[in-house]
Amino acid sequence: MSEWKEYKLGEIAEILDFKRKPLSSIERAARKGKYPYYGASDIIDYLDDYIFEGEHVLISEDGENLRSRQTPIAFLADGQFWVNNHAHIVKSDYIHNRLICYYFANLDLNPYITGAVQPKLSQDSLNRIPIYLPESMVEREKIVSILSSLDDKIDLLNRENVTLEAMAEALFRQWFIEEAKEDWDVKPLSSYGKIVCGKTPPKNESRYFGGDIPFIKIPDMHGKTFIFESEDSLTREGQNFQKEKTLPPFSIIVSCIATVGLVALNAKEAQTNQQINSIIPYREEDRYFLYLQLKNMYEELNAMASGGTATLNLNTKNFSNISIACPNEDTCHSFHRLVEPLFEKIYCNQKQMITLAKQRNMLLPKLMSNEITI
Repeated sequence: MSEWKEYKLGEIAEILDFKRKPLSSIERAARKGKYPYYGASDIIDYLDDYIFEGEHVLISEDGENLRSRQTPIAFLADGQFWVNNHAHIVKSDYIHNRLICYYFANLDLNPYITGAVQPKLSQDSLNRIPIYLPESMVEREKIVSILSSLDDKIDLLNRENVTLEAMAEALFRQWFIEEAKEDWDVKPLSSYGKIVCGKTPPKNESRYFGGDIPFIKIPDMHGKTFIFESEDSLTREGQNFQKEKTLPPFSIIVSCIATVGLVALNAKEAQTNQQINSIIPYREEDRYFLYLQLKNMYEELNAMASGGTATLNLNTKNFSNISIACPNEDTCHSFHRLVEPLFEKIYCNQKQMITLAKQRNMLLPKLMSNEITI
């Protein structure tokens, strides 16, 4: 095993001092294209041009995420892309770029952040950040290999889930849009199940929070089919305070205020806040039909929520009255049998992704601090 040594990031990587003019939403709309436009934590748009090429590490330059870490501080961008002025661009020929990302995932940034109101990580501070690494390139590559194998498996499962859900959506469009029957009855959403509007227990009652009951809010819904975990949670006492708001597993939850039209299913018993309306289907065979129907109504849901106000709001009454064309019972049964295996596979993949992420998160600090030798 080789010795470990402390380096400064500026000694082993180049932080590109490239003055980038941020593009407004209007400018981005006029320049729509195929090249990713990155912000401080991920892709925020696609443009018709690029200014960087190859693999680089992007590190958040400012924003509350530097402290909250809702999304990764450092992540890879590869290929041809554009970056706005909220991310540092880092490239190294001395160490694997992924190793920089893994190191930042385990790093306390507070000593290097300035700004009380708007947290900022300056280029000077970034250059001075110490990185503790094995001197042996072989050992560095072993660390990257172990952690990236887990990340690659997670990415593979995630891409498989995207494909599976796209298959289910294609089947839905074929069965219920392209081959829809004119004689199907149109019924309100409330005829398919019990409608529940979420609610937040009193925040001054600390005993209501921090348990094992997921308390789902809109940020927990992004990119999820099934929601297994949430940032906030309720105790059993908090759940019982508003027992009527409890959702059994596989209820269909829909964001209805501010960000409207996200649709997901809770993987286990949960509650939501008041920005979410949910439906608990009366019949099992309607579950995935309703899920896909509501996903397919994204633009319609947003139109219903506009109401001439600045903040979108699809209230519970209007949500309950959403018109749904009702196919016959045999059609619903047949469709459910067809798509249920797809959703079961998505569910299993998501469970596996959570397990792999926990393994990676457990290994990462131990490998990056030389607590575990390889």
